[in-house]
Amino acid sequence: MEVCNCIEPQWPADELLMKYQYISDFFIAIAYFSIPLELIYFVKKSAVFPYRWVLVQFGAFIVLCGATHLINLWTFTTHSRTVALVMTTAKVLTAVVSCATALMLVHIIPDLLSVKTRELFLKNKAAELDREMGLIRTQEETGRHVRMLTHEIRSTLDRHTILKTTLVELGRTLALEECALWMPTRTGLELQLSYTLRHQHPVEYTVPIQLPVINQVFGTSRAVKISPNSPVARLRPVSGKYMLGEVVAVRVPLLHLSNFQINDWPELSTKRYALMVLMLPSDSARQWHVHELELVEVVADQVAVALSHAAILEESMRARDLLMEQNVALDLARREAETAIRARNDFLAVMNHEMCTPMHAIIALSSLLQETELTPEQRLMVETILKSSNLLATLMNDVLDLSRLEDGSLQLELGTFNLHTLFREVLNLIKPIAVVKKLPITLNLAPDLPEFVVGDEKRLMQIILNIVGNAVKFSKQGSISVTALVTKSDTRAADFFVVPTGSHFYLRVKVKDSGAGINPQDIPKLFTKFAQTQSLATRSSGGSGLGLAISKRFVNLMEGNIWIESDGLGKGCTAIFDVKLGISERPNESKQSGIPKVPAIPRHSNFTGLKVLVMDENGVSRMVTEGLLVHLGCEVTTVSSNEECLGVVSHEHKVVFMDVCLPGVENYQIALRIHEKFTKQRHQRPLLVALTGNTDKSTKEKCMSFGLDGVLLKPVSLDNMRDVLSDLLECRVLYEGM
Repeated sequence: MEVCNCIEPQWPADELLMKYQYISDFFIAIAYFSIPLELIYFVKKSAVFPYRWVLVQFGAFIVLCGATHLINLWTFTTHSRTVALVMTTAKVLTAVVSCATALMLVHIIPDLLSVKTRELFLKNKAAELDREMGLIRTQEETGRHVRMLTHEIRSTLDRHTILKTTLVELGRTLALEECALWMPTRTGLELQLSYTLRHQHPVEYTVPIQLPVINQVFGTSRAVKISPNSPVARLRPVSGKYMLGEVVAVRVPLLHLSNFQINDWPELSTKRYALMVLMLPSDSARQWHVHELELVEVVADQVAVALSHAAILEESMRARDLLMEQNVALDLARREAETAIRARNDFLAVMNHEMCTPMHAIIALSSLLQETELTPEQRLMVETILKSSNLLATLMNDVLDLSRLEDGSLQLELGTFNLHTLFREVLNLIKPIAVVKKLPITLNLAPDLPEFVVGDEKRLMQIILNIVGNAVKFSKQGSISVTALVTKSDTRAADFFVVPTGSHFYLRVKVKDSGAGINPQDIPKLFTKFAQTQSLATRSSGGSGLGLAISKRFVNLMEGNIWIESDGLGKGCTAIFDVKLGISERPNESKQSGIPKVPAIPRHSNFTGLKVLVMDENGVSRMVTEGLLVHLGCEVTTVSSNEECLGVVSHEHKVVFMDVCLPGVENYQIALRIHEKFTKQRHQRPLLVALTGNTDKSTKEKCMSFGLDGVLLKPVSLDNMRDVLSDLLECRVLYEGM
């Protein structure tokens, strides 16, 4: 039996068909691999698609199909023409459908996302918005509570009220069962239960600060949940039938509080903490929420700030009260000092007035007695009386000057004067005493020393006289030299610098003697009032100890410096001072510029027939002044009151001496009335001279303002009166010694 071969014979592969299959498999694989990528994109964008697993399974199937076709690229064999045609047709259709599906999904996916899934998407978004709105409302509620609590806490700056208000408001806002505040004790080793919500006066219960639960809370700024059985949470008796509520604790920083004590609270200079404990109601399922814990943390910080503000306020109020007490004490001390100064000045003025009269009598009568015939022993006695009286008068003036220097009432009287002439006048005054002690005095004036300067001539002369007088007083042999020059620079004193300008210069005066010398340790004491060195020469030479003290103060007024140099006892010393003087723009200007002068007439020495009127309420002083004038040949009329003086004065009187020692203006009014009396005969008005013991500037100003022609300082000697009358008749103006 012949076997039938039912299988068609193999056809050789057609190269064109194989090429089409190869290309089709390639595109099918690409399409299969691109479709899962598009499905992955769809799943990622469609967060609410409910059948993700189906898409994942479908994607895997497609990937496998694509892989099968991709493998066919490498498994081509020889097939029959029919099979090859069918395979080619199927693969071409598969390729077309796959590519069409892939391209169609690109357009369909956006429509599916916008149509089918929008409702679920919107629902989910609405739920998310509801959650966010709830969170916002919770935050707003928390913020409102924080603002309310902050307002309540900061409505006062009393620390006790702040702490109590904090507990009350937290308990009301959070519906707490209990709230407490533990404060550090003085030692800082324990926490003390200081405030509770339910008890006005809590038991002073303490716990060690090193407890683990306390260290846990102090170690973070966040609110910490703690065990209801913790020592710091035992705020009320525990009963077995109650389920304790949740408890949280938070630290309260004590921010550098100074002198801030609560129940024996220490003065804190470093950062420490208090502990706030909050308990929810018992037997409740309520738990602490996040926003409540945030509220507690914020309130704890606000309490810390409020406490620091309260501490600062208390400290500032304490400082203010202390400052007010100090100001009151200082004001009281100032008023007492001013009262004491006024009392002292009034006392000195009264004493000066009261002492001027007897001193005037002693000096005047002694000078008159000196003009009579006396035995040598009597003349020595009279000279001793005069010398002692003059020393006493000098001491009185020194005390008054020192008093005015210390209270600041003494001011310099600036004017233009001849500096060279001033030095020569000082030497003329000192030479008679130096000649008696056989002490030669030399004066050296630098060539560049200005002749005319601006300054206080009287006070400068007083300084030089004091220093040169001390040199003569404390020198028994040797010589004395006085040197005057312009100061260029000086490093002698660290706190004094010479700064000359175009209108000022510094005058340096050196007075060197070969006298007793001074111990170096005694030099700082020399410028202290009433101070004297302990050398024998000083004690035997006498002195009040005011000369150098007054000189130093005058030098300071002239913006200068003064010091003394000495190598020791028996080696002499050198006194040096610098003072600031102005440079005169008009060298020929005299000291009394602006005061009218009459043409000079020959100096008077004989006053016979000169009619003089003396007005003095004190009979002794009036008699003494009359005696001096009578001795000089004057015809004297005396009166004891202003009214009597006004009635007696006439054009025949050439000079009227008026006593104006007492303060006030009543004694000066008589001068104005005399001016009024001679209004029509001004050339016949007598010269008006004030007799006073006051050397202050106000006396001179009053005399000038009331029209007096001169001032004569008491006490007055015979020679002094003779010079005064000569100057009056020569210049018709006199302000002697002012």
